[in-house]
Amino acid sequence: MAARFPPPPPWSHEICSIGVTGTNGKTSTTSFLAAMLEAAHAPVIRATTLGMFLGTEEQQDLPKSHTGFLKLAERGHTRGARYAALEVTSQALARGFAQGWPFRAAIFTNLTHDHLDAHDSPEHYFASKAQLFVHLPPGGFAIVNGADEAAPLLLEVTPEHVTRLCYGAPSRGAAQVPLDVSLEGLEVSWGGTRARLTCHSDRARALELPTQLELGAVGEIYLENAVAALLAAAAIGIPAAGAARLLKAQRAPRGRFEVVHEQPYVVIDYAHSPDALERTLATARSLTSGKLTAIFGAGGNRDAAKRPAMGRAARVADQVVLTTDNPRDESPLRIAEAIATGLQERGSPNSQIQLDRALAIQQALAQASPADTVVIAGKGHEAGGDPSRRTLGEGDHELVRRAVAAIRS
Repeated sequence: MAARFPPPPPWSHEICSIGVTGTNGKTSTTSFLAAMLEAAHAPVIRATTLGMFLGTEEQQDLPKSHTGFLKLAERGHTRGARYAALEVTSQALARGFAQGWPFRAAIFTNLTHDHLDAHDSPEHYFASKAQLFVHLPPGGFAIVNGADEAAPLLLEVTPEHVTRLCYGAPSRGAAQVPLDVSLEGLEVSWGGTRARLTCHSDRARALELPTQLELGAVGEIYLENAVAALLAAAAIGIPAAGAARLLKAQRAPRGRFEVVHEQPYVVIDYAHSPDALERTLATARSLTSGKLTAIFGAGGNRDAAKRPAMGRAARVADQVVLTTDNPRDESPLRIAEAIATGLQERGSPNSQIQLDRALAIQQALAQASPADTVVIAGKGHEAGGDPSRRTLGEGDHELVRRAVAAIRS
């Protein structure tokens, strides 16, 4: 893959940069990592789907582009930043970003069906993400989800001069490669998540990791992401015990399994791939004593092949409401009908189509009992839109607020 970015500025090597890539979990992993790095040396340069940040200050004047990132990095360097936690997309990597910016360490969260509209094949999607590891320098670190099916091939293309640390959680399945650290005895509640950490190698034991990890975020996936962030922080020299203590107070980023109402529980989640939706709903199902309702759609002009799989991923719910989610130039009804094909099997939940997202949310909340859970997936933190392209003008947080107000009145 030929580099399409200019060479990095000379001072870029003064910043210890850690890149996070994967289909799901990039934003939460990056946020957890930045919190630990911030305690060691502030401010931390952070670039995620949520925006560009120096420490906790969002740099709203900077565009989400390579130019915006370089300005962010320069601004951080001027202010004394020595660490960067960066969410790295497959599209940026396919264009050569791993050659246009030096990374000391890389984290791989997982690889599932998504973004195939932007890549010619699953193989190209994987090869793009692998660039972050292929270009790691001598003395670099590769933090890899060893329970993901792509792990063996990713480690195969990672240079020998890179130290590998593999982690895994039982919820993702059997380990595909020998693990350095495993998560065991996972416990999830509405108040957070915790598990035991077991080290299986000398290089993992040398990091002096805690034996137990607690997190304010709700869901096994977030503990999986927190372990990846902790391994990366410890590998570059951040004391693991202190870093782990910081994680106790860390909740998921905005719009990532974010509980915005109780009785019933209302969860807003960015899940927009089959794997992410399935895991989000599995977490909600395990915590719900009443009925589980899922409200979601799929974006237009994007990877139409995943739509039936989105429907199949939602079969754990008791009720599914298919709605509009940034249809762009496509018919919202046709998108919903494509998702519905994945729900047309025996044992599938009751489902309906309500293309008015605001009305779908209001109706679901009005019908829910205090013991129920309503998961609103797909948009997460996103707000605003382009009416000319039929995208939504209000985010799910505002739609929930209005729905609750309407019900109470």
